[in-house]
Amino acid sequence: MRAGLVAVVVLAAVAAVGCDDGTGVRVVVRGTPPATPYDGPLHVATRSTDESGPRALRQASGAAGRALECDGEIYDGGGPDGWSRADGGDTPEDGLKLYFDMFEPVRPDHGFRAERAEADRVLYSFDVHGRTKVAVVVAKDQPGRPGWGPETNASCDPAELPARYAEAEGLEVWTDRGGRRVPVRTLSGSAGPEHCGWQSARFLVLDDRTYARDPEGVLARDGLLRAPYRAHVRMPVTARDTGYHHRGLRLWLTGDRDTAYVRTAAGVEAWPEVKGGVGCK
Repeated sequence: MRAGLVAVVVLAAVAAVGCDDGTGVRVVVRGTPPATPYDGPLHVATRSTDESGPRALRQASGAAGRALECDGEIYDGGGPDGWSRADGGDTPEDGLKLYFDMFEPVRPDHGFRAERAEADRVLYSFDVHGRTKVAVVVAKDQPGRPGWGPETNASCDPAELPARYAEAEGLEVWTDRGGRRVPVRTLSGSAGPEHCGWQSARFLVLDDRTYARDPEGVLARDGLLRAPYRAHVRMPVTARDTGYHHRGLRLWLTGDRDTAYVRTAAGVEAWPEVKGGVGCK
């Protein structure tokens, strides 16, 4: 949760209209100050663990994690991984660009705003409707790492970003009964990876279970399904509409959740559960 109201302080070094990445796209822009700008410390000690839940991500992402304004839980975050002696930039914007080079995030790589600045640290934020969904803190002259570079980073669930970013990661963002986008940490769909020869398949991940549409039998061939995929079935009388839908597909489940029943314009399909994780050899 972010702290209370303060004035946005931006150093002259980051107050320019924006910097260009060489492609005509501005990495940093002059944005509208948020209603509740982050006023906490820009340096917060981080701690990494083997866990991957929200609590662990908040601990690993330091100040960047604190600066987020997610509707749900934090989705990703980390730092500081450090940059080499030769990598540090001359300006805070150089440090932000180094973050993109080092981590190659698919999510926003332009349109950030300098939200808060101190002598040796700057907080950059990517905002959606005035709320910070991606945060990167860059730091200057860290031990053994001269110049500006990324210190911590954090992001909200891709469902809270404009649709094009989730699509760029190959994620289908589903919608609930009320028309709200469902966090991909809860539910998401994706096409089968081409490098596995699974491009005809389609996966649906719900909480800790993965279901699959397998019209050409590529997953069954590899022994990955707990039951056969069926293209035409009757909807079980015990199945209930979850309210989740995506481009003409509606998800129904029975109490045991062993199979995902997907209603389409042509009828009902039975998507079986996948054994273990999804990965090809």
